Amino acid sequence: MVGIMILHVSANPAVPAIYVFGDSTADVGTNNYLAECGAKVNFPHHGIDYPGSKPTGRFSNGYNSIDFLAQFLGFEESPPPFLYLLRKDKKNFMRNVLNGANFASGGAGLLGITGKRPYKRVISVAEQVQQFAKVRNAYTKLLGNQAEDRLSKSLFLISVGSNDIFEYFLYNQTQIKSENFISTLLYSYEYHLRGLLRLGAKRLGIVSVTPIGCCPIIRIRSENEECSDTMNAFAKKFNLGLEALLKKLSTEGAKPMKYSIAKSYDMTLSVLNDPLSYNFKDGKSACCGNGGRLNAEERCKPDSKVCKDRNALLFWDQFHPTEVAFKLAAMALYGGGDQHIAPMNISQLAILKF
Repeated sequence: MVGIMILHVSANPAVPAIYVFGDSTADVGTNNYLAECGAKVNFPHHGIDYPGSKPTGRFSNGYNSIDFLAQFLGFEESPPPFLYLLRKDKKNFMRNVLNGANFASGGAGLLGITGKRPYKRVISVAEQVQQFAKVRNAYTKLLGNQAEDRLSKSLFLISVGSNDIFEYFLYNQTQIKSENFISTLLYSYEYHLRGLLRLGAKRLGIVSVTPIGCCPIIRIRSENEECSDTMNAFAKKFNLGLEALLKKLSTEGAKPMKYSIAKSYDMTLSVLNDPLSYNFKDGKSACCGNGGRLNAEERCKPDSKVCKDRNALLFWDQFHPTEVAFKLAAMALYGGGDQHIAPMNISQLAILKF
């Protein structure tokens, strides 16, 4: 696959392996292997700033936050898609998954139905956890009794939830009342997390939901190009519930899991409120689009207009940040203080003894 390579490890990475779950904010090419999937970005102008200007399947003009976190931890970039390792490199599958795998799928969500209406085929978080079970089996075959120890030292990164909320407002195909919807999402999240914990996960890095009501695609629905306060309220409520869930899980068992949760909403809101302070000239428009309102009336395509200074815009397309914005977030997650991530940052989580 164009732009995908096996993960190269430095002499002393901070963790033995990285396993990634979630949606387009973490996807590095999973959807390229789904024939019926309508959420693919393996074409220009995506990847224009990736090494070699290759469209890898990342929803970005270059790297995403998971790539940068992996680099900070001593890897070259995010581990490759699980489906790539499974289908394209079967002979070395068991050896390669020891360094990590990326299960994230653009358009996916916590609910099994999320992504199916707009994109037909995506890999839900439930299916991603099932895929990881195959990795766990490979661990056992290769490492035996050492498998549990290696997995306990590995890092599990999860970025999901936005698509569920997006689709609730756009389609509401779940028919769930608004007051029950967030509870349903959190119940699903807990179910998936417990599945990972049973399979050996111990260190969880969680990316919470940003002010999704401020994405360009949502702003152009407003006459004054304002954020959707209702969507943002859902995001905040979801994040509060997620924080409580993680605290609960971290107190269970003789050797409970440890976690870091990014305060993505507050971090992003500070940039939206004062983009110039973060060296962004524009915090509303999409860099790649058709030139309509906020350049966001159509998705980024090969014939789209692309801004020249991609470091000056917060958003790459209708939904996703630019590479420089992804990097800014990753820096806060890796080494930030309590205002960015709690109860510890990713660098602390990686080396924590327990």
